[in-house]
Amino acid sequence: MQTLKSSSIFSTTYFLNFWLKPKSFNFLLYYSSSSPSVSNPPLFNYLVKNLDFTEAQALSISNRYSHVKSSKKAQSVAKFFHSLGFSNAQIASSVRFAPQILFADVEKKLKPKIKFFQDLGLVEPHLGKFFSRNSVLLICSLDKLIPSIQLVKKVLGDNNNDLFKVFNRCSGFIARDCILKLSINIEYLESCGIVGSQLSNLLTRQPRIFRMKESALRDLVSRVLDLGHSTDSRMLVHAIHTLNCLSEQTFKKKWELLKSYGFSDNDCVDMFRKTPGVFKVSGKKMKLGIEFYINVAKFDKNVLVSRPLLLMSSLEDRVIPRYRVWQIIKSKLLKTDLSFLYILDFTENKFLKFMSRFPDEVKEELLIAYRAHLLHTSSSEEEK
Repeated sequence: MQTLKSSSIFSTTYFLNFWLKPKSFNFLLYYSSSSPSVSNPPLFNYLVKNLDFTEAQALSISNRYSHVKSSKKAQSVAKFFHSLGFSNAQIASSVRFAPQILFADVEKKLKPKIKFFQDLGLVEPHLGKFFSRNSVLLICSLDKLIPSIQLVKKVLGDNNNDLFKVFNRCSGFIARDCILKLSINIEYLESCGIVGSQLSNLLTRQPRIFRMKESALRDLVSRVLDLGHSTDSRMLVHAIHTLNCLSEQTFKKKWELLKSYGFSDNDCVDMFRKTPGVFKVSGKKMKLGIEFYINVAKFDKNVLVSRPLLLMSSLEDRVIPRYRVWQIIKSKLLKTDLSFLYILDFTENKFLKFMSRFPDEVKEELLIAYRAHLLHTSSSEEEK
């Protein structure tokens, strides 16, 4: 157990002065830098000279489709995409995820699917960006897309913006998934009491959960239930979201960090049950928060057990500025019936109103102390 004592690192003074590379193709390219072997020169040259593909990308595609002796279809597809506002970079990205689309029949294959998504509300300025990440949807048949999207919309409701958020957060969603798997996972989550807005929010924020194998999803829910949640708890969905975001190793590290400061296993269970998201806080932020609340603010650790949300608050932007104000109030013996813990819950407007109740000669000092971190941030940015 770590001893909570003031130190030069975690002292009151310390707290108060407180290209992504493009993804490569799924196969390796080995060729001479002086004379790479190109099995389809017309296609290679078209992709490089007309669509700004890199030589590596163009070589991969031209060699993979060496049987395609003409660039005519690729030109037709590129012309169609350009007419929809796609940039060359967006075409290259689309082809990287689904090379087949470069040789698809525009009239029979591409146009009907593009129109389907346009009817869902995807307008032209956003088509290129969307399909540059979700081009695999264009190689799916409408017979698969339509019932799958109807199932998803049944969960999300009529807000198609949420539908596109799901795709943007999980590239390949639906395209690589069996509708039966989606249906089974939705039914299972509903059987756990996750329905309505909770189910739709989970799908919007964590669509990968709905792509899991049924056995893996059941194991995830089982872990959550073992950690103190029940199927009738409104926090169950948040706990599932948290555990799915973290590896077992990362979750265990956070658990052990809490225990190193004297929190028991039961305390950790209580904290996870009340505020699952506290375990998504970085280890550094969690450690600094514990040190501040216990060493500086002199809270008993049971306060953090009952109010784990405190560890999710920003020390720099919220907690410490309010603590500075609280120190001035105490030092000047100003009368207030409110505790520091209580005023931490105030909204910004309510906290400003709280400061305005004090005499004018003190009010300015309180405001300066409260805004000090903003002044510090501004001056630091100017120095850069």
